[in-house]
Amino acid sequence: MGDGFPFLDIVLFAMVAAFIVLRLRGVLGRRPGNGRPRRGAAPRRQGTEENVIGLPDHASDADDSAEPEDVPEEEDAVAAGLADIRRADRRFDAEEFLQGARAAYEMVVTAYAVADDATLRRLLSDEVYENFAGAIQERIAQGHTLETTVLAIRATEVVEAGLSDGVAELTVKFVADVINVTREESGIVVAGDPDQAQEVTDFWAFAREVRNRDPNWKLVETRSPQ
Repeated sequence: MGDGFPFLDIVLFAMVAAFIVLRLRGVLGRRPGNGRPRRGAAPRRQGTEENVIGLPDHASDADDSAEPEDVPEEEDAVAAGLADIRRADRRFDAEEFLQGARAAYEMVVTAYAVADDATLRRLLSDEVYENFAGAIQERIAQGHTLETTVLAIRATEVVEAGLSDGVAELTVKFVADVINVTREESGIVVAGDPDQAQEVTDFWAFAREVRNRDPNWKLVETRSPQ
């Protein structure tokens, strides 16, 4: 009888530990920012490779590739940059630009998924195009296909703006809900979930010569938060 009490203590401590673990999992499993399920699918953990859009980054190795901080000085710099662009191009309207940027975002991610070379050449600078084309060729060589669906663009914001040597450049922060699925030739899913959306944040830089009659902007850089 005396030897049974230590055993009961061990069982009791094990039950308490299991209860604490379950409580922690219940809390940590509901962090904001996880993927948004469709059709009642269970959410996946954020940050897994299969839930991230497979766009190739086109960013320099400099420290300024990190996510811009939301500070008043940078807000003032954006306002000053927008004012410089408006003085150089009276047709420029920031709201109209953001509408076009949203459309370009959907067009580029869709064109990248289906290897639409013509659309990518039209919307990307030469350097960025080469980067995207290389990633597409690598995917094709592996026998993979990519399916990308932009469910919603939840936020767009100009976070950098400037004018240099007659070239206007604007960096836009996109926050979107995206489904990204990679399949083998047989149709087997090797990455992603067709019923699971992931919140994706990207920073895209667009540029155009303000004296050029062509009103279209080119995508000159893509990067993700560091």
